[in-house]
Amino acid sequence: MKKKFEVWLPLLFSLVMIIGMFIGYKLRGAQPNGGFAKSGRSTSLEEALEIIRQKYVDSVKIDTLEANAIREMMNELDPHSIYLPPIDLKEANEELSGKFEGIGVEYNQIRDTVNITYVLKDGPSEKAGLKIGDQIIRVNDSLLAGKKTTSATVRNLIRGEKGTTVNLQILRNKALLTVPVVRNNIPTPTLVASYMIDQKAGYIKLDKFGSNTYREFMEAMEQLKKQGLTELVLDLRGNGGGYMDQAIQIADEFLSGDKLVVFTQGTNSPKKEYRCKRPGVFETGQLTVLVDELSASASEILTGALQDWDRATIIGRRTFGKGLVQEIFPLSDGAALKLTVSRYYTPLGRSIQRPYNKGKKVYMDDIWERYANGQAYFADSNKVNNGKQYKTPSGRILYGGGGIMPDIFVGLDTSRISKEVNRLFFNGAVTDFVFHYYLDHQKVMEPYTSPRSFSQDFDPGKTMWPLFVTRAQKDTVNLTHIPEAEKLRVSNRMEAYLARFKWRDSGYYQILNLTDSMVLKAVDHLKTK
Repeated sequence: MKKKFEVWLPLLFSLVMIIGMFIGYKLRGAQPNGGFAKSGRSTSLEEALEIIRQKYVDSVKIDTLEANAIREMMNELDPHSIYLPPIDLKEANEELSGKFEGIGVEYNQIRDTVNITYVLKDGPSEKAGLKIGDQIIRVNDSLLAGKKTTSATVRNLIRGEKGTTVNLQILRNKALLTVPVVRNNIPTPTLVASYMIDQKAGYIKLDKFGSNTYREFMEAMEQLKKQGLTELVLDLRGNGGGYMDQAIQIADEFLSGDKLVVFTQGTNSPKKEYRCKRPGVFETGQLTVLVDELSASASEILTGALQDWDRATIIGRRTFGKGLVQEIFPLSDGAALKLTVSRYYTPLGRSIQRPYNKGKKVYMDDIWERYANGQAYFADSNKVNNGKQYKTPSGRILYGGGGIMPDIFVGLDTSRISKEVNRLFFNGAVTDFVFHYYLDHQKVMEPYTSPRSFSQDFDPGKTMWPLFVTRAQKDTVNLTHIPEAEKLRVSNRMEAYLARFKWRDSGYYQILNLTDSMVLKAVDHLKTK
């Protein structure tokens, strides 16, 4: 089991590090007056830096020393209190702001060339004439083609201030073109999928809790209710959190009266309660919430409130276990401290925070341990039920102190994927193949008006699989003898990728969820209520 999961660890590690950087904001933006005023008395740290500045034998960057000193101080605190250099602060704010300044394209590096895989409708790039399939050769004076280029490098080159122009040299149909694009605000939705599973049950997936998440949620609920929504599957898997107030507002739409949603408290932060304030849009319909080990912070606030009040059935795996609240305190040089100021507690008083007294490494390694020791595959209630018991209004017993345990456990799929097929996924061969298939078969895709009609009529096993077998041979992978079940899983994933190119994330999840064990469990549970 451990060997089988080793191939996933690099990706999972990246996801959790992202969580560590960006989850848990209590407030938005900067504190007033640029932070705290100095007392006028110098500290030993300031004195040491001044001595180094005046007396050190070589030239030295005092700003760098100062930043490193602050970073080390933050390392002595909890795992989620960190120092944010100016560029990291900007990226963190953009991550949750609901928009950024750019050109409105998505791209993927295939072999050594950056390919445009999506052009935002009515965005700057569409207005400039860019199309899916265009290959970016150069951005201004920076050559991209013919060398390995990181996604961060491309992002930094094409993003910039609203109103400024970036010149892209592209390759289209073997012709080089120079296309000037005027940057503008680009929306970044946090609600990535919303659709009706059947005549009664709807599905909503929240990627994070950004500044516009509640508005996006309400707009989606309005559309789903028009289509007959009486049951809802709310998918918070992989949602690392974000703005706490957005999670609270969404909880208010599910809970009646003035029920307590969450309260916060810290040594220097008095207890503060957050309660429901208004009639909700979905206070009585059947509700299930999907979670996993990467559901954290604001996701756990929402999930914990719904579980404590017996309002929803929680399905999936134990959540991350982050029960700390951070605030941003700006520094004079444009950097900031993201400092933990309080803990949050569910309505019953549960703290969801995992212990971190053994250090940051042990704290983060807990996630990998769940994969290595089988907790991600089998129910692990014994891992978190050693603390105080809490009783819900219906009499159910809950526990705190290590993430939220689901009411119904669904482990990771143990179906075997061969090393060869895994290699094709991780080296980009699968997405490369599907992308070019889409470019070559856009006329074939035109008659499909929705992911539902696409899934009913399109058979990837017949249309895509034979071509993919030929493509895999370029990577010296022979797929002619793999088991039929594995062929079906890979074909379904390729079909979902194809749907993403035509209908974006909503199409991707509509296809993927047809075989998703957790979604299927949720739908089955709703039918038994």
